[in-house]
Amino acid sequence: MSKKPIHRVSTRLAAITPSATLAIDAKGKALKAAGEPVINFAPGEPNFDTPANIVDAALVATKDPTSYRYTPGDGLLALREAVAQKVGVFGDAVPSANDVLITNGGKQAVYQACAAIIDVGDEVLLPAPYWTTYPETIKLAGGVPVPVVADITSDYKVTVEALEAARTDKTIALVFCSPSNPTGAVYSPEEVKAIGEWALENGIWVLSDDIYEALAYDGVEVVPMYRAVPEIADQLIVLNGVAKSYAMTGWRVGWMVGPADVIKAAGALQSHLTSNVNNIAQKAALEALTGPQEAVGEMREAFDRRRKLIVSMLQEIEAFDTPMPQGAFYVYSSVEGALGKEINGRVANTSSELADLILDEALVAVVPGEAFGTPGYIRLSYAVFDEDLVEGISRLQALFA
Repeated sequence: MSKKPIHRVSTRLAAITPSATLAIDAKGKALKAAGEPVINFAPGEPNFDTPANIVDAALVATKDPTSYRYTPGDGLLALREAVAQKVGVFGDAVPSANDVLITNGGKQAVYQACAAIIDVGDEVLLPAPYWTTYPETIKLAGGVPVPVVADITSDYKVTVEALEAARTDKTIALVFCSPSNPTGAVYSPEEVKAIGEWALENGIWVLSDDIYEALAYDGVEVVPMYRAVPEIADQLIVLNGVAKSYAMTGWRVGWMVGPADVIKAAGALQSHLTSNVNNIAQKAALEALTGPQEAVGEMREAFDRRRKLIVSMLQEIEAFDTPMPQGAFYVYSSVEGALGKEINGRVANTSSELADLILDEALVAVVPGEAFGTPGYIRLSYAVFDEDLVEGISRLQALFA
């Protein structure tokens, strides 16, 4: 008697593309663990320690018995109130704690925002280059990601005209990220206002990922969409967290801010998915938002120094075209000039092949543009120690000499 084959993995999950940045980071770390002197420009996390005052708050929380029990699934009230105060005026009022949902990191916030507003077949406009997680979360929610590509000639920023050309009667949302991962591009206040007004006029939700809002340079002003276009508050979901600004990637605390009905729906999902975020991490995040902010400025100054250094060194590589990013901690170089050329007896015809070649030949880990929806580019994070930055880019200079 033959056994009926068991259904293995759902079609929905089988279609997910694993995070390319995490995969490359893992490959680089594996080589390093094996004794290879790898310089890793792949991971998107600050290389600083979490500020001491935040760690101290967590240590205090470990001795507080209230940390040991379930707490409200939507987050500690004090933290939700702190997030609301951080946002400030949202629409015509300061948001209340009911407009805030604390999540297990920014990724959960992105997924739950998509799940809250997307129905099967809905289209979501996705400016590219985009963070690798965006299209996968849109698809998991049943939606269809619609890339709107901006290249190096437009400073990696989409225009209202490009968005309008991609809009259909199925378009329900736009993902917006400024400062951007992977490019470091920052939309000007005028550009944010124009895009927000276009979305408002066309009844389109905006999922605004503000995770890098504290990391901008050269006096560049970062204006959140809820300030540029206050009227859009009823169709805007803000996504943020403590990971990038406070060097807290491992603490896993993010949040959503938006209309109360959407936040309530996302909270209902979270109540079944994960319940409350770790209480100790929440109390650490509360200290991050309400405590001293000097460490944020110090980290930003270090990133700024590294930004200028890495761009100046990359611009010496003739095969690369590297613009100066205005925010975040990434550079996004066009490598079209290196494709199809012989390098150490090998030829890379795609940026993905080039990233493999660079890791093999120079022991430098970078992320290819295919991961971000724009082949022909590579992303390098300058959230690395200065000496590693110089060593890694020096190896690239030698490889492409």
